Amino acid sequence: MKMISGGVCAAKGFKANGLHCGIRPNTTKKDLALVVSDVPAGAAAVYTTNLVKGAPLTVTKTHIADGIAQAVICNSGNANTCNADGIEIAEKMSALVEACTGVDAGNVIVASTGVIGQPLNLAPIEAAMEDLAAGLSYTGDQDAAEAIMTTDTVMKEAAVEFEIGGKTCRLGGMAKGSGMIHPNMATMLVFLTTDAAIAPDMLQRALSTDIQKTFNMISVDGDTSTNDMVSILANGMAGNALISADDADFAVFMKALNTVTMHLCRMIAGDGEGATKLLECAVTGAADEQTAKTVAKSVICSSLLKAAMFGADANWGRVLCAIGYSGADVDVQKIDVSFRSAKGTVEVCRNGAGVAFSEEQAKEILLEKEIDILIGLNSGASSATAWGCDLTYDYVKINGDYRS
Repeated sequence: MKMISGGVCAAKGFKANGLHCGIRPNTTKKDLALVVSDVPAGAAAVYTTNLVKGAPLTVTKTHIADGIAQAVICNSGNANTCNADGIEIAEKMSALVEACTGVDAGNVIVASTGVIGQPLNLAPIEAAMEDLAAGLSYTGDQDAAEAIMTTDTVMKEAAVEFEIGGKTCRLGGMAKGSGMIHPNMATMLVFLTTDAAIAPDMLQRALSTDIQKTFNMISVDGDTSTNDMVSILANGMAGNALISADDADFAVFMKALNTVTMHLCRMIAGDGEGATKLLECAVTGAADEQTAKTVAKSVICSSLLKAAMFGADANWGRVLCAIGYSGADVDVQKIDVSFRSAKGTVEVCRNGAGVAFSEEQAKEILLEKEIDILIGLNSGASSATAWGCDLTYDYVKINGDYRS
């Protein structure tokens, strides 16, 4: 298995494009993306658990109820959420895809991201759809990845190549997400594609299982979006025997999926709004996996810990504090904590108590762009990892004038 380029176009038979249609006032920013498979594909998705859901999610659920889809249409700049005509607009976006590509409207995944509660004008989408479809390309992944960005500062893509049954398969994807990130299913918007042949029910199983250790373990700001969705299309063009059971081929597919989603997770967390550092909290020695996940997520969500990381302050008491209120059943007198980066590792807590360490060395370690928070619970053999970012002044600035 190896990392490759191509994002959503890495897999055989997927074209993509992105352009500026006019939803966003800034003409230098693309705001409409389209991904189309050459053939109908197996489809699966997971959605936000927020009771307030964007209309596109409702429409997408209906469209892929049969496990089949062939295209993805996504706009940025407007979430199409809490709008009286939201369902109608999402359905019309699908109809426009059919009119310009020939893909059945009922086989279109629809997504929107941006401001909540603002009516979405269909006119600019309608005016741009012919150009969007005409520009579809097997190398159009970056145009599409750019078009789904909102406050993101970088495009987020990943792809892998792997082998199943002697056939070369590929799986890739793109993501957007920078703020309003605290998922309880998946996160932000993520679109995955693969040319592996896998039954829709197994595809759904793979995705639903994977997100529990990847996208569900990210937090930037503690806010769960109304429009979170992760979808995947599998068109089978690699020619492998259909994966229809939990066998060795399914295990390889799961590994490929996890490799891509892990890369996207790190990109999303590291690009948190206003962030200067990627934080990775690795918990080991837990009595069970749920305990490890609860502890890791609690630490990565702590605003005080995030602020300390911004200031390169080895305030390890904030780690213990977050563990203490997490609700996890742990023995606090067994907890070890260390901070690690490219500049080295510093142990700051052993058996629930502080140990002598060099503040100068700790600061040097915490000034790096990627920081690992290592927690040993010393009560079992289970582990978990969560990702987040530091909390900076710029987070408030960005969200203080988000609508502008």
